[in-house]
Amino acid sequence: MQIIKLNATDSTNNYLKQLLVDTALEDFCVVTTNHQIKGKGQMGAEWISEKGKNLTFSVLKKNPSVVLPQQFLLSILVSLSIIKTLEYYNIPKLAIKWPNDILSDHCKISGILIENLIKSNKIDFSVIGIGLNVNQTFFSDFKRKATSIGLEKENTSNLQLTINNMLPFIAYQFDHLRVGRKNLDKNYLDNLYLSNLKRPYLFNGEKIEAVIKGVTPEGKLKLLSNSNRLILADLKAIEFL
Repeated sequence: MQIIKLNATDSTNNYLKQLLVDTALEDFCVVTTNHQIKGKGQMGAEWISEKGKNLTFSVLKKNPSVVLPQQFLLSILVSLSIIKTLEYYNIPKLAIKWPNDILSDHCKISGILIENLIKSNKIDFSVIGIGLNVNQTFFSDFKRKATSIGLEKENTSNLQLTINNMLPFIAYQFDHLRVGRKNLDKNYLDNLYLSNLKRPYLFNGEKIEAVIKGVTPEGKLKLLSNSNRLILADLKAIEFL
């Protein structure tokens, strides 16, 4: 396993993408850092990371065998890999908030940012950025649980062990792409936050009540409104209330 450890960097995703320009890297190469200064989230959002209090790393996947119109499949398999890893540590009440935030007891504890490098209309490389909150004080519920499983900021070997445990889950999910995505879609829906519950949302500025029914192959959220209208929402159009 090729692991590159940094004391600090602006973004592990950026660092890994820059390495790809002139360096031969192994499949599932990992870049991890003790302090990510300018971490990124979805739609340009900032991922706030206190020094030494988060697990922040990026994974390289070569030729992920996912067609461009269905690249959301990468978010599905990485989300499920994180869920499986946290289940190993007995983290309670896990769920995936669409598109790929990981929650524990309604609190966000992990985020994912996947950046694909395209060549000849195919995904040549996927750079998978993962942030996992293990000690930040504003995630007090998870902090208590994380401490009990030995993920203290002082114990870097345990943080490294978490990466080592997560990578086989990610590799396993990629291997199962060969047999189709049906099971991945089902597992994602089974773990989807607020799935099949009537809840208020803001859709294109309008307050609605709707039920989450799934996700399209392109990654749009499928909701059924009170008037039985099927809504397909992208990330910019929908807000959880």
